[in-house]
Amino acid sequence: MNSKGFTIIEVLVVIVILGLLATFMVPKIMGKPDEARVAKAKNDILAIESALKMYKLDSGYYPTTEQGLESLIKAPEIEPIPKNYRKGGYLDTSKKPLDPWDHDFIYRSPGEDDRDYEIISLGADGVEGGEEFNTDIKSYEIR
Repeated sequence: MNSKGFTIIEVLVVIVILGLLATFMVPKIMGKPDEARVAKAKNDILAIESALKMYKLDSGYYPTTEQGLESLIKAPEIEPIPKNYRKGGYLDTSKKPLDPWDHDFIYRSPGEDDRDYEIISLGADGVEGGEEFNTDIKSYEIR
């Protein structure tokens, strides 16, 4: 009788090999999504900064803290209202930008230490401060 199939030993060898691969590969792969989110947050902040600069070129000033980042999507309705607002806004989205963890970016204008503005992502935990992937990502620290 000729039967084809795997023996229990062959199956166990394959399981052991897969287990060894998982032991070494999973920790390396698991940290990558958080690293990617940090990189995306930095790139998003740089894109928002570009939009803010275009807004300032058209209006002569940055949006106020009260006007917020929404003013890059639709013309602000509270003073100061820009006279030369770009049709379609300054960002390629119809929604307020969120960081990669789905938290609002913090926008202040003027910012601290005589900065024209500051944009901050509070990181993975959404709380000020933190370490590793919970660290705040600030526009004035990106370069």
